[in-house]
Amino acid sequence: MPQLSEAGPRDAAALARLHGVSFRRGWSEDEFERLLIDRNVTAHRASIDGKLIGFVISRLIPPEAEILSIAVAASQRGRGLAHRLLDLHLRRLAGLGARTVFLEVDEHNEPARRLYRRFGFADAGRRPGYYQRGDVSGAAALVLRRDVV
Repeated sequence: MPQLSEAGPRDAAALARLHGVSFRRGWSEDEFERLLIDRNVTAHRASIDGKLIGFVISRLIPPEAEILSIAVAASQRGRGLAHRLLDLHLRRLAGLGARTVFLEVDEHNEPARRLYRRFGFADAGRRPGYYQRGDVSGAAALVLRRDVV
């Protein structure tokens, strides 16, 4: 059973590795370290036997928060881990004063969109061509919003 806990600067390298294999443009260890030392950033990690298998990271400036990234190792997808991480994370953000949470998701990322719908996120905007693809236009980023009360 995966263990969920808060993530900190010592997790930067592992988060960067997982992010790098999960997204077209992965963030560097330095980028994660800078985020994780920021007092306005909150992050949670999931691990099995000390090995990182998932994370979620947000920036919080009450009363709003923005989920910056969420990733689950390919070998662990489809097992409810993202749901557990997001549930814990949203409760923590609410406890820290968040009343509204935003995020952006690739319009073609149907598994992520299903997850966010289950948590009550709704469309708040659209950024055409935000995620670059092989084609010229790129994919739109859907801006989603959820009130946390």
